[in-house]
Amino acid sequence: MKFHLTRAAGNNLFTGYGEGYVAINDQRFEHSIVVTPGNPVADWDAGSFEALTAAHFAALLTLKPEIVILGTGAKLRFPRPEVTRPLAEAQVGFEAMDTKAACRTFNILMAEGRQVVAAILV
Repeated sequence: MKFHLTRAAGNNLFTGYGEGYVAINDQRFEHSIVVTPGNPVADWDAGSFEALTAAHFAALLTLKPEIVILGTGAKLRFPRPEVTRPLAEAQVGFEAMDTKAACRTFNILMAEGRQVVAAILV
């Protein structure tokens, strides 16, 4: 098996993560962000898991996602169903996972050409 460094050729790719940060295309972020394959990385005003509201997820619909991945920080947490209701009503897939798993999953889905949005709580 051959291992080599993958570059995203114009797309966003998580290139690192650790306590209190994620890196996209080698740029470090230490705050909550929204990532799509081709758009610039955007700040996300959801400062913490406890602050999540339905409006945070409704705003993600403007990005036309097929699936939204929520990175919940160091541990996996599930938001209340009423918080993610806008995604369900729009028939958009949703997965919650710890932030490290969300980064890895985003990279895989992005490489498959999927319309994925990662909402990351750092």
